[in-house]
Amino acid sequence: MATANHNLSNYDKNTIPNAKDFRFGIVVSEWNETITEGLWQGAFDALIDCGALKENIIRCNVPGTFELTYGAARMSKSVYADSGMLDVIIVIGCVIQGETKHFDFVCQGVTQGIKDLNLKGDIPVIFCVLTDNTMQQSIDRSGGKHGNKGTEAAIAAIKMAAFKRNL
Repeated sequence: MATANHNLSNYDKNTIPNAKDFRFGIVVSEWNETITEGLWQGAFDALIDCGALKENIIRCNVPGTFELTYGAARMSKSVYADSGMLDVIIVIGCVIQGETKHFDFVCQGVTQGIKDLNLKGDIPVIFCVLTDNTMQQSIDRSGGKHGNKGTEAAIAAIKMAAFKRNL
C-alpha cells in the first residue's frame, strides 16, 4: 500500500498560493456521512489555513457519491459561476466495497463524470472521492493515520485556481 504509515496531508504553506482571492465550491455526498464530513472538515480547514475567506467557500450537499457529478455540473453553471464567483469545485464522497458490483459502477461513473466535467468545463473540478475496501481504510484517510484526503484536495484546489488565473 502506497500510503502505509505515511500522512500525505502535510503541506508547506510557503509553496502554496494565498487563497484569499479565490472562491471555492464544494459538493459533499451525504452517503457515508461520517467519512464525508471528515473530508469536508479537512478541506475547509486547509482552505482557511491557506487564506481563503469563509464567505468564499460555498457548500452544497447531494444524497450520494454518484450524484456528485450532477452537483458539480449544476454548481459550475450556477449564479456563482456565471458571476465569476467560482474558481474551482471540490467534490467529496466515499464509496466502500460491498458484496455486489454496485461499488464498481458508482466508482467508474463518478470518476468518468468528473473527468468529463474537467475536459468540457471552464472550472476545474477536484476529485476527493475515497474508494476503499473497508470502513477502516476510509477512516484512516479522512482524518486518521493516513491524514485527510480532504486536506489534499483543498491544496490541489488552491493550486488549480492559481493555475486557471495565470493562464
